[in-house]
Amino acid sequence: MGEHTVTSFDDDLNHIQQLIRDMSELAGSMVGAAIRALVTSDNALAQRVVSDDAIMDARQRELDDRSIALIAKRQPMAQDLRAVVGAIRMAGDLERIGDLAKNIAKRVSAVGHGVTPRNLSHGIEGMADLVLRQVQSVIELYVARDADGLRTLRTDDEKIDARYTAVFRELLTYMMEDPRNITACTHLLFCAKNLERIGDHVTNIAENAYYVVTGEQLPVSRPKLDETQLSVLAE
Repeated sequence: MGEHTVTSFDDDLNHIQQLIRDMSELAGSMVGAAIRALVTSDNALAQRVVSDDAIMDARQRELDDRSIALIAKRQPMAQDLRAVVGAIRMAGDLERIGDLAKNIAKRVSAVGHGVTPRNLSHGIEGMADLVLRQVQSVIELYVARDADGLRTLRTDDEKIDARYTAVFRELLTYMMEDPRNITACTHLLFCAKNLERIGDHVTNIAENAYYVVTGEQLPVSRPKLDETQLSVLAE
């Protein structure tokens, strides 16, 4: 975005963009901490993630208020208007990522008092690493105005869907092999689903960021590879 003759306009836009970056950093921190708390049964860390959600909500409210005020006062057009509206949409998805990280953290105490067995958590840790990389990358690509990178990141959601399907089947196997695994695995299944949904929100952010950067919409059609529902129906 080029500089405007009214310096305060640029200041307002820059502040909104900084709020997006702050929310992105917090979202990544919450997701990473939630998974660490889950696999180590760290209830104190889990509680910190739950508390951080209030900070995320406050930042979204501030961004919404500033964006609405900017639209009302400055009446931005073209690229500037796309940037403001896109920021509102991206902030909504980042807030939802925070909610989903909080949901994972809330299950830490329910999984059990001991450390989650490595054989149960290995698959979900791998999935979480992939999701976390996408959460951390999407706003970096937006700030860099990397349209090609955003398009690729959106397509990469298929990898998360495939990983979720693998984790789903793996946890079901553990549950069938030993009924004592049922409680932990059930909570881990919900956590895996939350991670898959975080991937969907990253995709939404990538789509909105791409539109802000290019002024063009990515194709609507994007195949989903989550086969878990079909697996359940087939059994």
